[in-house]
Amino acid sequence: MTTARSPVPDAARPLGLRERKKIKTRHAIRQATYALVREQGYESTTVEQIAERAEVSPSTVFRYFPTKEDIVLTDEYDPVIEDLLRERPVGEPVLESLRWAMGKAMTQALAENPDFGRDEMMLRVRLMAEVPAVRSRLLESMSVTGRLLCRSLAERTGRNENDLEVRVYAMGLMGALLEATLYWAEGDFRQDLPHLLERTLATFKDLPHR
Repeated sequence: MTTARSPVPDAARPLGLRERKKIKTRHAIRQATYALVREQGYESTTVEQIAERAEVSPSTVFRYFPTKEDIVLTDEYDPVIEDLLRERPVGEPVLESLRWAMGKAMTQALAENPDFGRDEMMLRVRLMAEVPAVRSRLLESMSVTGRLLCRSLAERTGRNENDLEVRVYAMGLMGALLEATLYWAEGDFRQDLPHLLERTLATFKDLPHR
C-alpha cells in the first residue's frame, strides 16, 4: 500500500548513543522531580534539589528544561507522533491515522521508559490540574504542539497548515484531549484513559482532504 513517505519513519529507526544518553538524562531529571514532589510538594522543590537528586548540574537541568514546569509537561513524543502520521497510507481518514499514531506513540513511550507508569502519569496530571504555574505553562506548550499537529494535518489533507479549518481542528483536538485527561483526574483515575481518549476522538468528524 502506498504511504505518505518512506515505510520506515525516523521514529522507528534505532537511536544513536548520543540520543539515548540525552533521553536517559531527561528521564533521570524527570524521575528526580517526581520523587521530590511526592516527598515535599511541587512549590518546595527547587531546581538545585532536582539536579542533586538526578546527579547532574543545575545548568544541565536548564539545558534540557527551560523551566521547572517544563520538566512536568515536556516529553519526547510529539515529534514521534508527527513521524508516525507520515507513515500512514495516503488518503486514510485523519481520525483513523490519529488513533493509530497516538496508540503507537504511547506504546513506544512505555516501552522506552518503563519506570514512567500509571503513578507517574497520575502525578503529572494532578500537577497540571492543581498547580497554577504548571497549568499556565501547559497552555503555552499546547500552542507549540498544536502547530506540529497543524503541519501534520496539512500534509495528510493537502491543505495549508495556516488554513483556518486546519488550525481550528488541531487546537480543538488539543483542547479536547486535555479535557479528557482532566476528566480522568476528576474521576480519581478510575476510568481507563485510552478508552476516554477514544471516546474523545469519536466526538470529532474527520477533517476532509482538499
